[in-house]
Amino acid sequence: MELLSPAGSPEAVIAAVQNGADAVYLGLGNFNARRGAKNFTDEEFEKAVRYCRVRGCKVYVTLNTLVSDREIPEVLESARLASRVGVDGIIIQDLGLIAVLRQALPDLPLHASTQMSIHNLAGVHAAAEMGLTRAVLARELSLEQIRFISQNAVIETEVFVHGALCFCHSGQCYMSALIGRRSGNRGMCAQPCRMQYSLTGSVEDHPLSLKDNCLADRLGELEEAGVACVKIEGRMKRPEYTAIVTDIYAKALHEHRKPTAEETALLEQAFSRQGFTQGYFNGDKKDMLGVRSEDEKVDEAIFTRARKAYAEGERRRVPVHFCTLIRRGEPTSAIAWDEDGNRAFVQAAVPERAKRQGLSDNYVAEQMFKTGGTPYYCVENQAKTEPGLYLSASAINDLRRSLISALSEVRSRPPERREAEPPLRPEEALNIAEPKIIFQVRSEDQLTPELAALKPDYIYVPALVMQEHFDLLAPFIAAGCTPVAVLPRIITDDQVDEIRSVLEQLYARGIREALVGNLGHIFLARAANLEARGDFGLNAYNSYTLGVLKAAGLLSATASFELRLSQIRDLAKPLDTEMIIYGRLPVMVTEQNLIKSNAPTQLTDRTGSVFPVAQEFGGRSVIYNAHKLYLADKKQELYSAGLWGLRLLFSNESGRECVEVAKGYLGLSDYRPNVLTRGLYFRGVE
Repeated sequence: MELLSPAGSPEAVIAAVQNGADAVYLGLGNFNARRGAKNFTDEEFEKAVRYCRVRGCKVYVTLNTLVSDREIPEVLESARLASRVGVDGIIIQDLGLIAVLRQALPDLPLHASTQMSIHNLAGVHAAAEMGLTRAVLARELSLEQIRFISQNAVIETEVFVHGALCFCHSGQCYMSALIGRRSGNRGMCAQPCRMQYSLTGSVEDHPLSLKDNCLADRLGELEEAGVACVKIEGRMKRPEYTAIVTDIYAKALHEHRKPTAEETALLEQAFSRQGFTQGYFNGDKKDMLGVRSEDEKVDEAIFTRARKAYAEGERRRVPVHFCTLIRRGEPTSAIAWDEDGNRAFVQAAVPERAKRQGLSDNYVAEQMFKTGGTPYYCVENQAKTEPGLYLSASAINDLRRSLISALSEVRSRPPERREAEPPLRPEEALNIAEPKIIFQVRSEDQLTPELAALKPDYIYVPALVMQEHFDLLAPFIAAGCTPVAVLPRIITDDQVDEIRSVLEQLYARGIREALVGNLGHIFLARAANLEARGDFGLNAYNSYTLGVLKAAGLLSATASFELRLSQIRDLAKPLDTEMIIYGRLPVMVTEQNLIKSNAPTQLTDRTGSVFPVAQEFGGRSVIYNAHKLYLADKKQELYSAGLWGLRLLFSNESGRECVEVAKGYLGLSDYRPNVLTRGLYFRGVE
């Protein structure tokens, strides 16, 4: 099982490698989920990759943010550089970018970032169908869920074992973007989950801040479960942190043991939020909250020791074989080879005739064996020396150094990889018809005859609500409205059968379409013979992503609400594209159950903004934005954006309020919310 360590700077690369990391992941340019880390210049990057290749440490590059059409060429150039210098893979989120890189760099392995929200086996299969070779699983999964996925997956799985836990499923958090224009999907998360809130009036200092994950004593279980790689989080942290955590995990993993009490204490000293948690891993989500106190002092001595160890030493981690041949009248020859098939050959001085005792095989072998201060340790060392010959110790040492240098040069060479032209931008499927009007409800109370009387073209209803209250659809169907079953955004494998059964029942009652917010859920819809439409959770941020979703057979897709309206207008829309134009946008979906009673639940931040909280499928919670998106007065801009559909998203509105809102958008009333937002459609994100 591979140990993957964070490297937010060139120094952190050294810290990780010298403490036993099997691989490191690092950012290149501005298209990674930790843009606040130091990251690397092109020169630093190439030097770091060479350093790692010589030492047998793999390098993965994070290009795991959403990218716009205009940014695709720049990201592609970063990927080309990464491929040319020999990285072992790219970690990626954006579906469109995956398609671009698969064609332009067909030999470069791609890994599905945790930002893709892969939380079930179907999601891994979807990643495999796209040509990805590894899936980084959602951090919220239990050991049993991880085991089921890993043992049935057709590609490798990777699991986070140490570091920060986001309150929201990765890739599904829009809170930072909506309240501060700093998008987590664009690598600029402001970490709003670490801020103070009150929860429904009670004093909860930090109800969204989770303790750090620590699975150092569970590595054997993960290996037994079939996980290919375990990952340490922390590219924003100092190199000494990387050194300490990597060292402890490497020893536990490679020595097949659990950390000692002293090592566990050292992990907490290096960084923790009131201790660690294994809540998700154990399937017990209680007592997971924790914060890092601002006045908590760190013992700098532990960092000083860690820095001294990696800065002054060279870990011998690469096994090599040497063979030296010394013959009369011929240059001294030596060959070295490693277990990856790399070979190096050098020649040195012609030996002299010995005046006293000549060289022996054992003496030459002993001199060649001295690989201290290099990345290599000798596992086999042969020497064949004709009798009566002399070569100075310094000459033999020079021979060894030259041989090691030559082997390092061979090992540092990147593999040869093909490059091709990227795919063309998808062709626009022009939509000249007036956009379809779509209502999306959350509860049965919103499915009123008065709302049906407004004759929307589509009504989106949660699948479970639709199943339990199917009769409420009758007036909508009678009005010519097409009902669409909305799948939960998170469906773990132990919940798949329940959702599949619901969808099959709905199909039997005439439902033919489903709205999905995750790639893996397309398979669930297909299994029930339903055609799929794409929701905002798929993060369609560029034209290429829309092309991918069309190729996946979707009927339509929802443009990311992190895009500006002008960007949505400029998208090539190869399939029907819709846009959310009203409602409290969901800012988080979390495994944590924030609902403590039957009374309405809400979060209040330090400014007094109130974020409603609602129950989600599987005991999860969804947090909605404090302000309602309102664009009814922007009809001209909306209708000129080339969209197939415009969606009104109802969350905690009463049935009566839903009707008034809809009338306002249809020009039948002058309704306007007291507190509103234009979302990000006119200001964009960083």
